Amino acid sequence: MNSKPETDPEDLRYHLALTQAPKVGPGIFKAILAYSGSAKTFFTLNKGRAAKIPRVGEKILEIQNQSESLLRKADELIDLCEKKGFRILISTDTDFPSRLKVLEDGPVILFVQGNCDLNFERSVGIVGTRSATTYGKSITRKIVEDLLPYQPIIVSGLAYGIDIEAHRAALQVGLPTIAVMGSPLSQIYPAAHRKTAEQLQETGILMSEYAPGSTMMPGNFPARNRIIAGLSDALIVVEAAEKGGALITAEIAYSYDKDVFAVPGNLQSPFSEGCNQLIRKMKAGIYTGPGDIAEALFWTKPGEEKIKRPSLDFSNRDEEETLILQLLLDKGESEIDQISYQTEIPLGMLSSKLLSLEFEGIVKSLPGKKYKLLI
Repeated sequence: MNSKPETDPEDLRYHLALTQAPKVGPGIFKAILAYSGSAKTFFTLNKGRAAKIPRVGEKILEIQNQSESLLRKADELIDLCEKKGFRILISTDTDFPSRLKVLEDGPVILFVQGNCDLNFERSVGIVGTRSATTYGKSITRKIVEDLLPYQPIIVSGLAYGIDIEAHRAALQVGLPTIAVMGSPLSQIYPAAHRKTAEQLQETGILMSEYAPGSTMMPGNFPARNRIIAGLSDALIVVEAAEKGGALITAEIAYSYDKDVFAVPGNLQSPFSEGCNQLIRKMKAGIYTGPGDIAEALFWTKPGEEKIKRPSLDFSNRDEEETLILQLLLDKGESEIDQISYQTEIPLGMLSSKLLSLEFEGIVKSLPGKKYKLLI
């Protein structure tokens, strides 16, 4: 992971310069890149063309006038990262995590340190309260141990409680682990976890979207939760209070259409409220063992016969169901209004058909009144 990136040095400079510009978050950055083609091109666009970029106002256009200072800042940052042994990944890199590239609000730059491929085959995120109970820590270790035969990478946030327990359990059983930090790589937080942070780099990765030397802000931590969710094929919430970072991560993972699981807990325990609520609201399945993950993601252990996804059989379907399933088979997912428009099925009847197909486990409803095929 410490090899030189494939990115053209000039592309890296301009990409980094644009990310360091004030008021340029991932959304605006991606709008600029989609219109301009590259960060470097944006800085050379005339004002008239640049003004046509969606979400770019006059204040953002002023960034073009700051190109020299922003590039100087980018160069200083590149030098600092080289001295510290940090690698800079930009969203156009081939080895930038593909799971994050597809997210609308995904990061456009990452600072990493460690030794693992970020486009891994399997991953499980494990999160929970910072005030973990003895039971919660024990369950976390058991979850990681049970997942060992499936060889996923374990993703968490290096925080107190469940997060650090997940990282340490992964190290103990020999699974690689990714720690997504809310602080810059130059500032391990909490400092008490520095030893674990150093150990996990041998086979895993420390990751942050915040530039080394930048100020650590409270808002960084909720924001980094989307990266944990995005990197995880499935997310397990072990313990969570009614409100907190673990629930934010679970909600984000659910919105990304990830498989979310929660460990059910004692009704009298405040650190089970969040998990129990996720299950009650059907935003998470009940985690009972690694088989739940394997079944949801069609995973097999080495030597096991590969699980075959069931095939669609239209022979026993009525005309409307056939139209719906064929559309979802072609599109992958679609909003209910679009399904109605393209199949010419009235919304009332369509809602009933979709609900029936959902009960059968063939179709899944998504946020934003979208539906997708599960097989």
